[in-house]
Order: sequence, then C-alpha cells, then structure tokens
Amino acid sequence: MSDILTPNFGESITSATVAAWHKHSGDPVTKGDTLVTLETDKVSTDLEADESGVLEILVPEGTEAPIGSVLGRISSAGGTATAPEKEKSPIPPEPEKTTEPEAREAPASAPPSPAAEFPAQKPYEEPTFPEQTPAGENRKTEKETSPRFIRKPMSPLRRTIAARLVEAQHQAAILTTFNECDMSSVMELRKQFNEAYRERYGTKLGFMSFFIKAVVKALQEVPQVNAKIDGADIVENLYYDISVAIGTDKGLVVPVLRDCDRKTLPELELELAALAEKARSGNLSMQDLQGGCFTISNGGTYGSLLSTPILNPPQSGILGMHAIQERPVVRDGQIVVRPMMYLALSYDHRLVDGKQAVQFLITVKNAVENPVFEL
Repeated sequence: MSDILTPNFGESITSATVAAWHKHSGDPVTKGDTLVTLETDKVSTDLEADESGVLEILVPEGTEAPIGSVLGRISSAGGTATAPEKEKSPIPPEPEKTTEPEAREAPASAPPSPAAEFPAQKPYEEPTFPEQTPAGENRKTEKETSPRFIRKPMSPLRRTIAARLVEAQHQAAILTTFNECDMSSVMELRKQFNEAYRERYGTKLGFMSFFIKAVVKALQEVPQVNAKIDGADIVENLYYDISVAIGTDKGLVVPVLRDCDRKTLPELELELAALAEKARSGNLSMQDLQGGCFTISNGGTYGSLLSTPILNPPQSGILGMHAIQERPVVRDGQIVVRPMMYLALSYDHRLVDGKQAVQFLITVKNAVENPVFEL
C-alpha cells in the first residue's frame, strides 16, 4: 500500500487544492496513470500512480490540503477482497397441482365473435381526447425550473491571476504605445527553411523565436525596459530571460526561457515547445515560472487584432503580438499589399519614458522586418 501525498511545491506555498480526481474510489489503477490534479496559487500539477493497485480517495475535490497530507491510498491489487458469493438458496418445493379444470382451447377454425372485434358503443357517442396544456405554459414551466446561473469557487490559480492583474494596475503607471510590423521577410524565411528545420531539428521555424531575438536586441539598446523598481531603487537586469505567455485550459501561465541572448533560433523553438507541453500537461515547476525580465504575449494565436497587454509584475514591459493580416501599405510611393502585424508595448511609465518606449518598439519592428539572426 502506498500513500498519495500533497507534494512540496517550494517557497511560501503551504497547501494545494484538489482540483479533480481522474479516477474513482475502488477503480483499478496502473503505475503511471494520472490520478489527481492539484492547484496552488501559482501552478497546477498532476500526480501519477507510483504503483498498480486499487485507489482509495480520502480528500474530495474542491478541498484544500496542507503540504504532506494524505490525499488517498493505493492498495495492492492482490490484497483486495472479493465480494463473497451469495449462499445458494434451497430449491423451492414444487407447487401442488390445482384441481381446477383446464381451460379449453377454441377450435382453430372458430371465427372471432363480433363483440370481441368491435366493443359495444353507445349510439351517437363522440370520441373523447385527453386535455392538452398550451405550449406556452410548458415553456414557462421549463424556464422557471431551469437554473439561471452556476456558482462555483475560484481556483487558487485563477485567484492569483486575478490578484496579480489588479496589483499590476494599482502599483504601476501602465501606458501602451503601438506600431505595426511588415512580416514579409520573416514569412519568406519560414517558407524557405521550414522543411530543412523540421528535418534537422525536429521542430518548425516559428514566429516567436524571431520576436524573442528582436526583444533581446531592444533590451540591450534600451536597458531601462530591462529594469524594475524595488522600493526607492532601480534594479537593472544584466541578463535576458524572456517570459512567454501560454494559454491553457486552467488559465494563463508565463514560463521563462533563460539566457535568450546566447541561444539560436532553433534552440529557442525547441525550448519553447518543451515549456508549452509542460504547461498544457500541468507539469510546470516553480523554477519554470520565476525570474523573467520581460514578457511576450501572442494574442494573434486566438485572432486578436489589437490589445493593450497588462504588465507581469515586477517587470516593466510586455510586448503584445497580434494577428497577421494582409493590408494595403505604401512602399516607394506605391500602394501594395503586405502581411502586417500590430505590435503593442505596455510599460511602466514610472521607469520608462515615452521616448524610450517608442525607441524600444521601433527596434523590435526593424529587427523583425530585417532579420539577420543566425538560422
């Protein structure tokens, strides 16, 4: 028998909420099966079975469990008791034969009587029909009995997301500046090298790696954006760890890619794919979520044309990418159609001036429109 314990998530986390059991009490489980999803105020994670056996659930869904508490147990399959067989009841005595005369069968050739086919009716009797309820009353009854809303508690992860968004709005002077970016060059590079990338690295050449390298270049040129306010001090980061927002079924998570200034485009793509898989499967660790300098959020994945992203505290800047659309633009005095993307930079105006924000965004724009990164 083995206990299923609430793991230690580190830092200041003292408990986790049982979000969902994926098995029921009494279900057989195999080693490696996903048993339960736990949510804390920072991460969501799944626990797997350490051995095969039969599951016993001790803590129901929606309950907050302290670190180290027993959520359930797995008993060995061989030690489970089987239900005892029911005692065989004695054969009941044969019932006594009755002395009543047997009913005689009517001759096969005997025609049915008219009374059997057509029951007697009173003369001039009109047929009767069941009383019907007006359709409107039925609809009214269904509407009155159906629920008008559902109330359920917020998960710890959703509560933390909400609190951090409000905190960002209250503690920073958030301002957003916009620009647009011609994606023709990047799209042409992807068209040329995508197949070779898949064969060589096992991954596609995506847009995000280009923007990560462009952001690193902009952070190097405008170091104020790569800084944060700590009390009465300004802390300027000398490293380039970029947070990338990833949407999951449980909410938005922002894992961090480390040392992006030292990595090539394929290295960034591979690392990003691994983090995205961990995020969707609920296996991100605290280390995956800590220490970012700047955030990139790609709302264009969902079709967003323009937005004002909210800061990810304590960072001072976040870049919003959006959907690529073909639009008419002027090039050398001629109206041409180009694949364009709107860019939005939200920043903490307490630390970053408008001029610096515009310079940062133009640097990103120029780096994407004229990519010279190592492929």
